[in-house]
Amino acid sequence: MNKLLNSQTVSTGLAIFAMFFGAGNLIYPLMVGMTSGNLTGIGFLGFSLTAVLLPLAGLIAMILFEGDYEVFFNRLGKIPGALLIATSMVIIGPLIAIPRIVTLSHTMVAPFMPFKTLQAINPLSSFIFAILFLGVTFLMTYRENKIVNLLGSVVSPLLLISLVIIIIKGFISGATPIAPTYTSLQIVINNIIRGYETLDLLGGIFFASIVFKILKQTTESNVKRLAYLGLKSGLLGIGLLALVYAGMSYLSAFNGLGLEGLDAGELFREISFRVLGKGGAAIIGTAVLMACLSTSIALGAVVGEYVQHTIARDRISFVTALLLVLAASMPLSIYGLRAVSMLTTGVITYVGYPILIALTIANILYKLFGIRTVKVPVLAVFIAALASYYLW
Repeated sequence: MNKLLNSQTVSTGLAIFAMFFGAGNLIYPLMVGMTSGNLTGIGFLGFSLTAVLLPLAGLIAMILFEGDYEVFFNRLGKIPGALLIATSMVIIGPLIAIPRIVTLSHTMVAPFMPFKTLQAINPLSSFIFAILFLGVTFLMTYRENKIVNLLGSVVSPLLLISLVIIIIKGFISGATPIAPTYTSLQIVINNIIRGYETLDLLGGIFFASIVFKILKQTTESNVKRLAYLGLKSGLLGIGLLALVYAGMSYLSAFNGLGLEGLDAGELFREISFRVLGKGGAAIIGTAVLMACLSTSIALGAVVGEYVQHTIARDRISFVTALLLVLAASMPLSIYGLRAVSMLTTGVITYVGYPILIALTIANILYKLFGIRTVKVPVLAVFIAALASYYLW
């Protein structure tokens, strides 16, 4: 087992899986099963088109660009590229992704806290939890060159084991599946949108970038060898992601009856209680914390590195930059999951994200087939997305 985990491909693949599987990746697949019921296979197909294939496209694109996201974005021009990078960093950092991770963790872990003062979801409880969670994130991230090994060898195995226990037990004890309230076509469309809202193409681009950089520092290999290792690891990580998504979707379909009105964060907690009982609290807590910590570590590293090199021009250390990013994530981390989730809709999701998709496709076509056109298709997508958002 140790030899398997020490394999660079396996360890890196597990690290990529752990980076991706954060807050949204825990709750969105559950919603697939809750809304699809006995048509969960169809719902999962729609979900995987955007929640699995788009992140895979991002990983492939960054491998083709040797992990250099500045070159990737600057094909649009230096200024538009810099603006897109800055916007992406704010989204995956203190504006949406990190606060969503903290608030989801708090929502699900609060009932297990030993002191009554901390059990209620209130600003004081959220504040204390956010400090603890972000503090642990800092301690596990500040040694940047150890992140891949930490995630691949420690965090990801714990996460997978916890999730597998819940999923298998859920299949054994599952009751009659929920009856779907939509047609097959509506279920597919709804779950394509749901997978889209994970915003995981951002993860595919920026996580691959940091993994590629760390592999360069720790592996005696040429670029082609690194690209091959990155592709194998990426396929393993994304493959595991898809399998867990499928398991989580069926878990809620067969165990979520009567829980339809719950907050997305509370849903996993209540389903886990149904499946494992109160005695399974340790497994539930481990699954939640490992899922959320893994992505928080990766995001902190990516945004911290950006602040250090691009914003501060290397005038501060990575540790200082990381502290600034985590401190900036505090305000939104105390407002609760519903408040943070509202930020994932609107202009960011339905105007900004299509630009990123168009750029990724154009860049893959450029690297694989020499098609140089990039500004015209991206601009066309931007105009169409903006028009559809404001007109419909």
